[in-house]
Amino acid sequence: MRIAFLTAPEGVEQVELTEPWKAASDAGHETVLVSTKSGEVQAFNHLDKADTFRVDEVVGDTSADSFGALVLPGGVANPDFLRMNEKAVAFVRDFFEQGRPVAAICHAPWTLVEADVVRGRVLTSWPSLRTDIRNAGGTWVDEQVKICEQGPNKLVTSRKPDDLKAFCEAFLDVFAENAG
Repeated sequence: MRIAFLTAPEGVEQVELTEPWKAASDAGHETVLVSTKSGEVQAFNHLDKADTFRVDEVVGDTSADSFGALVLPGGVANPDFLRMNEKAVAFVRDFFEQGRPVAAICHAPWTLVEADVVRGRVLTSWPSLRTDIRNAGGTWVDEQVKICEQGPNKLVTSRKPDDLKAFCEAFLDVFAENAG
């Protein structure tokens, strides 16, 4: 399966990009880094600059049609930048409209809130997003990983980097169901 990893040009939490990327690659999936600009993405370890990663495709030049699933890594700034980009928000919304699975961790559900795709859904996130998710019509739960099937697609969410092992296992299972 071809999987899009959507990040802003800076602000993504490095481990929330690299661990799911490695899990998907190790499972035989094609991983594609998509961003709002070409060039490189500047990752962070919390508030400190970390590594850079080469962008493979740019939002606006690609579409959800060419992917089987979407992963949204977190980081505090990353989803805030993404939700201010209309093309990124539309890209995310398209995965839901097409019934393709989406996985989001930590602060990443901010982009889902902006895309208006959490209404009627049950999800988890970094705790500070609880009110935003509820105000957008979603139900927030404090669980290591939550798989929501109440909607046009399956949505996998997790709270924080400590949940990465469970997050990766869950989204790989869900993506495998959709690959066949």
